[in-house]
Amino acid sequence: MAIGLIIIGDEILSGKRVDQHFAKVVQLLGARGLQLGWAEYLGDDPARITATLRRTFAGGDIVFCCGGIGATPDDHTRQAAADALGRPLVMHAQGKANIQQRIVQMGAETGKTVDLASAENLHRLKMAEFAEGAELVPNPYNNIAGFALGTHYFMPGFPVMAWPMIEWVLDTHYPQLFHRTPRAERAVLAFEAAESALTPLMVALETQFPLVKVFSLPSVGDAGTRRHIELGVKGEPAQTAAAFAVLCAELARLEVEFTQI
Repeated sequence: MAIGLIIIGDEILSGKRVDQHFAKVVQLLGARGLQLGWAEYLGDDPARITATLRRTFAGGDIVFCCGGIGATPDDHTRQAAADALGRPLVMHAQGKANIQQRIVQMGAETGKTVDLASAENLHRLKMAEFAEGAELVPNPYNNIAGFALGTHYFMPGFPVMAWPMIEWVLDTHYPQLFHRTPRAERAVLAFEAAESALTPLMVALETQFPLVKVFSLPSVGDAGTRRHIELGVKGEPAQTAAAFAVLCAELARLEVEFTQI
């Protein structure tokens, strides 16, 4: 079971807004000893959202989906999730009550009389229409909940709402996964080296240490840094330490200039 992230919104793909979810979700997971397995960005295309969710529902991963659960014409995620599972959209009773409570609260804050039967307020209740069988994901910001379907969790695109909702899901449903697999990472900067010349070493390390992954991040350098490769190993701590020792020894034998980072 991997952890995936789906970020939905034309505004992200057009560049009108810069995505903040990816880096934050990586941070939230990392603080709990978890890591992101995959991420996808989608526009406000109902067919594509439905097809993506149909695939991810079948995959069994833990999936966080941000965006598109409002009640405006460009919000398609609630319907797409229902279509992906072949279920009808139904009004969630507690979700409806939460929205009505929020409407009354906003009216009290502004001193306005609230008519829950007005067309505007009835339309707001669409945000409580989820695929049949959905459970609520509480929203501490304004109490207008997201929803869960199996191991898929849907929340608004607003970071101030989505991030605490993701934390709630992790801490409520998955604490048994936290820090379950110890991991370590060590790396060097190898200067003026050709990545192709170091590839045999990388292959040998992964063969010798099966619980370790090798990574290589080349850089052409800039005004303050020479051309280099960030070369490292990550994985099970004991094997990572042993692999790193071999890595450093082999770089020295190959007369590659490097520094540990």
